Amino acid sequence: MKAIKSVLFMLAGVFFASNLFAHALWIETKGTGKIGQAQEVKLFYGEYAQNERDITAKWYSDVKDLTLWLVGPDQQKIKLSTVLGDNVASASFTPEKDGQYTLVVSHPAKDLAGTTKYHFLTSTTVQVGKPAAVINPEGITNELKVFPSSGTAYKVNKAVKLKTLHNGTAKAEATVSVFSPSGWSQVLTTSKDGEIEFTPVWPGRYVVEVTDFQKTKGDHNGKPYEALWQGSTYSFEVK
Repeated sequence: MKAIKSVLFMLAGVFFASNLFAHALWIETKGTGKIGQAQEVKLFYGEYAQNERDITAKWYSDVKDLTLWLVGPDQQKIKLSTVLGDNVASASFTPEKDGQYTLVVSHPAKDLAGTTKYHFLTSTTVQVGKPAAVINPEGITNELKVFPSSGTAYKVNKAVKLKTLHNGTAKAEATVSVFSPSGWSQVLTTSKDGEIEFTPVWPGRYVVEVTDFQKTKGDHNGKPYEALWQGSTYSFEVK
């Protein structure tokens, strides 16, 4: 009986970890903005490809207590206030000058999942004024990040190149998932330069996620952990 209970407990842990790995945090906002006009920002937690947005009361651990930062064209970092809704954390900002505005969240979950520490990261950019040729990755202050590296306007049937960085260095052989507005998804592996490429075939919002799992020991909120999982997303619109 003890052996059966141990197996059931192990299977339950695997099921929980699998579901948690599938979940992600992402930002939704328009890719362009205007000076003096409020820009609405929404953060969701769940599974984008399945159109599942968990209610905030059930977000894992303390993820709902996240901090949303805005990095302006001058690279100044400002904390934005968020308001929790049924299944969303909302915020807004008003651009005062032209340039790239970057929204970022880096939130290590308070609780461990077994002996694993979970770190949720997300970002997106808003272009105000004349479109930039490429995204400036300096505004994406997260240690693990993925972002488009082939311009700032994306169209159906036109290839989109993505770049992944970890602590400022290209992340080779990283797992990147691409989630489309239609529910289609694809898992890709980055090159030695931390790059991948895919071609969107539907218009709408795409969410891309790079994940990293390390067998590393440490202490988090007074509790020891033996592994670290990080998931970092970026969302953008395709026309």
